[in-house]
Amino acid sequence: MNSPQIKSFIQQHSNLFWYTPEDQKENISEEFLVETILNYGDLDAVRELFALLGLKETAHIFFNSIQQSDRRKANYHELTINYFTLLFKRYVH
Repeated sequence: MNSPQIKSFIQQHSNLFWYTPEDQKENISEEFLVETILNYGDLDAVRELFALLGLKETAHIFFNSIQQSDRRKANYHELTINYFTLLFKRYVH
């Protein structure tokens, strides 16, 4: 169950979740939230995601997702994987 802040964040960026039914958007997983925002969100959305989840937690979700399977890794764009891998390795210890 997502917090009210995360639900509000999802509603603010509802257009990024266009393929998710409206009644299910507020209950998406953190993995799906991170994947969508890192792939398709603008810089402000990424910053707000970091503020909501924390940089460490976002990095943890990101790395778990790309290491789980090739299928999950394929959900991220190559440039997204490269950029955020470098960013997280530099700023999250």
